Amino acid sequence: MALSLSIAALAPAHGQRLNGFNVVAAPGHPFGSISAERALVAAKRLGATTVAIVPFLWQANPSSPDIGRGNDMPDDALRRAIRQARQQGFTIVVKPHVWVPESWAGAIEPASEPAWSNWFSRYRGELERIGRIAAEEGADSLAIGTELAKTTRRPEWIQVIAAVRAVFPRTLFYVAHNADEAETVPFWALLDAIGVSLYPALGADSDQAGRLAVMRAVADRLDALALRIGKPIVVGEIGIRSAAGAAAKPWESAEERAATVDMRLQADVLADWLTVLDRPAIHGVLVWRWFTDPEAGGPDDTDFTVQGKSAEAALRCAWTAVCQAP
Repeated sequence: MALSLSIAALAPAHGQRLNGFNVVAAPGHPFGSISAERALVAAKRLGATTVAIVPFLWQANPSSPDIGRGNDMPDDALRRAIRQARQQGFTIVVKPHVWVPESWAGAIEPASEPAWSNWFSRYRGELERIGRIAAEEGADSLAIGTELAKTTRRPEWIQVIAAVRAVFPRTLFYVAHNADEAETVPFWALLDAIGVSLYPALGADSDQAGRLAVMRAVADRLDALALRIGKPIVVGEIGIRSAAGAAAKPWESAEERAATVDMRLQADVLADWLTVLDRPAIHGVLVWRWFTDPEAGGPDDTDFTVQGKSAEAALRCAWTAVCQAP
């Protein structure tokens, strides 16, 4: 009963799953522009119902307490992003990420108790500011963090969640890194949904049976977690490069490893994920990623972007049942 009630509370009025994209602002194509509108319209044609708007926070290194807003999306740009996505009829998630040069959010770990206190104070302030704008512009949900794996056992999260709840009265969730972190987060009861990004190792590119076994095992763990906590699951990210060898390390970026193009692999892996994750406890899946540049991606690109690639047809098939013959 608790799980069904939580899913009902999370669902938009029309009852759609939160299926869609993490949308990142591309240089020269800011939200509110004609080109960004073209990119959003293209995403909608594929059957996406939801966009996660990603403002970035920034800190110089994992131990620094000096976290602050990045320059990619100031307040007025965030407002434009929400308004433009709303005009296209999307359900809107605001999903801040922390950018750490040559590292990642999961490594963030201030070096002392005063540093921890400083970090959380600054982080809370940034979230309150983002949450207030998200509320004023009518966003449907807000992620209070993404993949901050070394922070989630800290007691400061209780105050952070209370502060953000005071300015954003709608759906709150946190995006854990893989099932391993999701199973250890202590504050799920204070949120409306369980968020998770999924980048487990999937084996050899050609081993579909092996990767399906990995995916099903992960999804089974998420089912069990949803049942234990009594909250629905939102998969805040799945993604993989359109590059040979990417299945072994789906999290690996183009900057980390040069590779030849393999659009078919990206399309097949995303299709497999969407099939496996189509289960009642999972209320939506957001693909990483889609740019506001309508010409992003393309057949020569080896990064995560799905635009202009075979993955578009795979997503359209999963989301609309309009499927092209291979």
